[in-house]
Amino acid sequence: MERRQASEYPPEVMKLFDGYVHGGITRREFLDRAGKYAVGGFGAAAMLESLQPNFAWAEQVKKDDARIKTAYMEYDSASGSGKMRGYMAQPAKAAGKLPAVLVIHENRGLNPYIEDVARRLALANYVAFAPDALFPQGGYPGDEDKGRAMFAAQDAKKRSEDLYNGALFLKSRPEVTGKMGVVGFCFGGSVSNALAVRMPDLAAAVPYYGSQPAAADVAKIKAPLMIHYAGLDERINAGWPAYEEALKANKVRYTMHMYDNVNHGFHNDTTPRFDEAAAKLSWQRTLDFFNQHLRG
Repeated sequence: MERRQASEYPPEVMKLFDGYVHGGITRREFLDRAGKYAVGGFGAAAMLESLQPNFAWAEQVKKDDARIKTAYMEYDSASGSGKMRGYMAQPAKAAGKLPAVLVIHENRGLNPYIEDVARRLALANYVAFAPDALFPQGGYPGDEDKGRAMFAAQDAKKRSEDLYNGALFLKSRPEVTGKMGVVGFCFGGSVSNALAVRMPDLAAAVPYYGSQPAAADVAKIKAPLMIHYAGLDERINAGWPAYEEALKANKVRYTMHMYDNVNHGFHNDTTPRFDEAAAKLSWQRTLDFFNQHLRG
């Protein structure tokens, strides 16, 4: 499939797609509303198809890269769904213990893009672990629409416990120093914020375009934050002023980066929402931030 750029779509279509992937509108509503922006043979159905992920684009680190080792690992989540699973990636030859990074996926489970992010972190000399919130229902289904439907049907409280227990599992691993950060995207960004609230011993949190915690909970955050937002992401950005006010009031250490003229999901290199410049810059900032706070 040819890779398209977000700029090739009317802005209204990108907003409709954001609504569709986050459950605000149905597939039929997307097709009906996007139809008015059709140009030539590029109709609503073709636009929707072209906006879907192509995971071949996301493999920056090959699954069999000899520099790393990967495995699917199960862990206990007694306060959640009971038994959980995630994807572990780490350097093949580590000289001693390493800091850890928990990777939290978007609202459709542990897809190949998120697994690749874990491998990228392993190449950067971290032990990375990416839980699959859909494991209790059989795991990421390989189909993004099915994954979103499975996600929407979950018990949100159990899911929160499952991901929290994934953090505890990673932090307790024998190959980990005990210092742990979290990075998450979209839903995973909101979980990154939530874990910063819940875990006073978290060493660093990097939410990408994630919804913000309640202002009353911000006082509990002890970890430094690096927050990435997309300039065109009106839905998520609407919560930033109140969050910033609460962060300042509670003297939480944070840095916020707003990437102008890019869409929600700009780091995900499997869809046209990907913006290479913003993705590269934000990722280098993220690695620098983790190096600063996890290696000391």
